[in-house]
Amino acid sequence: MNFNFNNPTNLVFGSGSLNVLGKEISVRRENGSLGEKALLLVSNGKSSKINGAYDRVMEQLGTAGVEVAVFDKIMENPLKSVIMEGAAFAKENSCDFIVALGGGAVLDSSTAISAIATNPGDLWDYVNGGTGKGKPLVNPGLPVVTIATSSGTGSEVNCWGVISNPDTNEKIGFGYPELVPVLAITDPELMKTVPPKYTAYQGFDALFHNTEVMMSNGVNILSETIAISAIESIARYLPRAVKDGNDLEAREHVAYGSTIAGITMQLTSITAQHSMEHAMSAYHHNLPHGAGLIMISKAFAEFFIEKHACDGQFIKMAKVMGIPGADKPEDFITALVKLQKDCGVDNLKMSDYGFKPEESMTLAVNARETMGGLFLANPCDMSDEECAGIFDKSYK
Repeated sequence: MNFNFNNPTNLVFGSGSLNVLGKEISVRRENGSLGEKALLLVSNGKSSKINGAYDRVMEQLGTAGVEVAVFDKIMENPLKSVIMEGAAFAKENSCDFIVALGGGAVLDSSTAISAIATNPGDLWDYVNGGTGKGKPLVNPGLPVVTIATSSGTGSEVNCWGVISNPDTNEKIGFGYPELVPVLAITDPELMKTVPPKYTAYQGFDALFHNTEVMMSNGVNILSETIAISAIESIARYLPRAVKDGNDLEAREHVAYGSTIAGITMQLTSITAQHSMEHAMSAYHHNLPHGAGLIMISKAFAEFFIEKHACDGQFIKMAKVMGIPGADKPEDFITALVKLQKDCGVDNLKMSDYGFKPEESMTLAVNARETMGGLFLANPCDMSDEECAGIFDKSYK
C-alpha cells in the first residue's frame, strides 16, 4: 500500500493539445519560470517537418514571444557526443529553456542536455552505473518542455533519459528528480505519420514499461492500477494503430498507455528486461530499442514463470490482454505472442542485427554492470548465467 509520488509536470493530453502550447508557455514566461529563448531539440530526420509538427511548434513559440535556436542532430539511441554538442550549443546561444519535439530519443536527450548545459564537465561525470562517476548535479538544469511525437518511452513526463557511450559500449539511464519537465504536451494527432514498423516497436516499449512494473518486486497499489489500465489500452489498440496510422482512436489509446508508463515508472522501477536490451543496443547501435525488447520478451517472462516468481501478476495481465478467463501465468505468454503476431513483429531475429550466439555472457555482464539496479527490481534473483541463458533462448 505504500508509495511516494511527486511529479510537478503539467501534462496536457489529447488530440489537438499542441494548440495550447503557446498559451502554456506564455503563462510560465509571465510568472518567470521560463525565459526568453528556447533551445528547440528535434531529430536528425525530417519527420517533424514532413508532418507539420515543426512549423506548428514554431508558430506557437512565436505567439508566446519566444526566440528559438534549433538543434537538429538527435539520432535513435542518442550518443553522449551529441548530448555534449547540444549542451554547448545551448550555452553558445544563451538558451533559457528547452523545447523537445520528437520521439523517445529527443525526449531522452532533453534531460541530459538540460543537465550539461548548466553544469561543468562531462555527462559521464553525472551518470550512475558502469564507468559513470555518479557525481551530484551542481546546478539546476534548464527547464524542459516536452512534445511527444511517438508513443514509447514515456519520457515526456519523467526525469529519465537513456544515452549511449560507444567508447565504452555502455547505454545507461540518466536522470535526476530536478530534471522533470515543467510542461508536457501529448497530442496523438502528431503520431499519425509514424510508420507501422516503428509504431509497433515503440508501442511494445510502452507495453513492457508497464508489464515490467507489474512484475517488479516494488509494485504497489497505485503503480499496478495505472499499469494495468495502460496494458489494456495498448494490447487492444496497438494492432489497429499498426494497421492504420490514421486511426486516431487507436493512436489516442496507445499514447495514453505510453504516457501512463512514464508515470507508473516513477512509482515502481522496471526490471532487468530493459537493462538487457540496453546492453544489446550498446553493442549493436542499429538495433531499435523496442525491437530488442520484443526479441527477448518471451524468454524473459518465461524465466519468472518457471520460477513461479509472480504468477498472480502474469494472470492479471493476461486477463486484460485478451484472455478474460486466464487462470495460469502461461496465459500471459499466449497473449504476448498473439499481440506480437497481430503487430507483425513475431519473427524479429537477433542475427539480422549482427548478434552472435557467443555474445550472450558479454551482454549479460554488461547489463548488470551498467544498469544493475534494475536487476534488484526483478521478482526473484537472476544470475549472470541465467541472464545469458535468456539471450541464448531468444537467439534466432
